[in-house]
Amino acid sequence: MNLLQRLRERFWFVPAVLCLVSFLVAQLLVEVEERVTVDGFPGWFDTVFLRVGESGSRDILGAIATSSLAVAGTTFSITMAVLALTSSSYGPRLVRNFMADRGNQIVLGVYVATFLYSLLVLRSVRAIGDPGDPEAEVFVPHLAVNLAVVLAVLNVAVLIYFIHHISSSIQISSIAGRVRRDLHDTVERLYPEELGLGPDDLDDVEEPADAELPDRLPERSHHVCARAPGYVQYVRVDALFDAARRHDVLVALAVRPGDYAIADQVLAYVHPEPVEEVDGVAALEEAIVDAIVIGGSRSPYQDIEFAVQQLTELAVRAVSPSTNDPFTAVNALDDLSSGLTLLAERHIPSPARFDDRGVLRVHAPAPDVVDLVSDVLDHIRWYGSDQPPVVRGAYELIERVGGASRHRSVRARLLRQLHLLVEAVERAGLQDHDVELLRAEADDVAAVLARGAGRTA
Repeated sequence: MNLLQRLRERFWFVPAVLCLVSFLVAQLLVEVEERVTVDGFPGWFDTVFLRVGESGSRDILGAIATSSLAVAGTTFSITMAVLALTSSSYGPRLVRNFMADRGNQIVLGVYVATFLYSLLVLRSVRAIGDPGDPEAEVFVPHLAVNLAVVLAVLNVAVLIYFIHHISSSIQISSIAGRVRRDLHDTVERLYPEELGLGPDDLDDVEEPADAELPDRLPERSHHVCARAPGYVQYVRVDALFDAARRHDVLVALAVRPGDYAIADQVLAYVHPEPVEEVDGVAALEEAIVDAIVIGGSRSPYQDIEFAVQQLTELAVRAVSPSTNDPFTAVNALDDLSSGLTLLAERHIPSPARFDDRGVLRVHAPAPDVVDLVSDVLDHIRWYGSDQPPVVRGAYELIERVGGASRHRSVRARLLRQLHLLVEAVERAGLQDHDVELLRAEADDVAAVLARGAGRTA
């Protein structure tokens, strides 16, 4: 994740850019009209552009600046109300999606930029008898004033868009859809399609063999520790690889994106212990710490568990007695199955990175699809086993992921999760009729898992 990508996730970034553009445009137009006389404009200028004099221009600019700032405050208040509603109803971790919503950022940015633009143009209007400069010449930047009127009209259109956007963004399908897209993007980023596999290698492949790490690695290695608490947001594996090759060592990560690290917690093991001078060891530690980015909150850029956790929380909250909305839970499970099926179709790369001589340089573990699906199904078993629609949604999740997986071991572990879910259903106090139906549907899912991958990429 580069600097631009990090900035784009900040709520203030788009408004700040639009304010900068408005400042430059205002200064440019005022400068143009100060240098060009009235005779310098073409004949059609007076027909297209409005001239209202210095008093009228000040009134127009003042009204636009005042109204745009007032509407900006109103839209910001509405956005905060929506954030509070979403946080209490669907989970506090979903607030990040509203803060990163490009539509909300643009709406606030347009209003604040219009206010700033009008204020800057208003400052340039001069009239005879102005305090501080009674002999000043009359100057009205008509072109800039007319652009302010155009921006006012644009603000009306933006207000209509905002009302539509904010009303649609609080719908459960929109909320879950944003998280689903984050999950898809993370899968595409971390597990590129095929990774060199041929068409004959798609079915029933074994899981990638993990590289063999040195014995008693923690005791025989140099420890690189965190310098401040926070969540591991992402890891620059290429930077770790370069540092490990340059210093001729193995860097084995003890954390992965999504983990919370406290101060002085081990982030990575360096093996063998560096024998360089103190400055060389310090440079290696600095490179490793810089490559492991720690922040105050989780980010889905490399943290695939974060997106899965958000949809799981959405499903769990929906089946709580206070909400009692199993259909929202089913919707969340459908979105989970979309992303996890995509992951199951991909070849999971090895956590090991070797140099061109075949020497292991970096070991960076990552979650696999079964860990992710098991976490989802555990929560459904704990909180939703007494609701048949939610159980059927979990069945669909298991069938889709298992049917798409290329690994026999994945399907075997999913079958174990299916049996645990059936046991929970039998103890949930449902009627015998419902239990029999759910048991029969579970048998059908088990048959799909036994047959193997249902499709190839």
